[in-house]
Amino acid sequence: MSVMRWRPSDDLVTLREAMDRLFEESFVRPVARRADRAELAANVWEDKDALHVVARVPGLLADDLDITISGDSLSIRGRFASDIERQESKEWRWYNSELWYGPFERTIVLPTLVQSDKVQAQVSNGVLHLTLPKAEEVKPKTIKVKVG
Repeated sequence: MSVMRWRPSDDLVTLREAMDRLFEESFVRPVARRADRAELAANVWEDKDALHVVARVPGLLADDLDITISGDSLSIRGRFASDIERQESKEWRWYNSELWYGPFERTIVLPTLVQSDKVQAQVSNGVLHLTLPKAEEVKPKTIKVKVG
């Protein structure tokens, strides 16, 4: 049996790493799903004329989605159907249930004003692409200076 010297600093590093991981998982990383509702992951970016939002919605059609803009918020709602009812049977049982189903909702605060009446939405191969034209008052304008 060997004697190991106790170094308190080793335990502090471990505690710090645990706290960093706890902070990251709680506040930094988005939660993929909650117990009662799935959350939709989305990419948002802008160019000079519009904001773009892309979200994966596998198996959904355009009629399965409800998209609304209210003020500076974009909401995407829908429902993923279950392939099979979650139930127990004498003949089989669940080992893994990772495919989420049920209602989902995602609200994104938009970084700039948009023209809600000119938004374009398209679903293709399970990918939703929204194009939200920027409001005219927030688009950059070039002002020519006259020499006088």
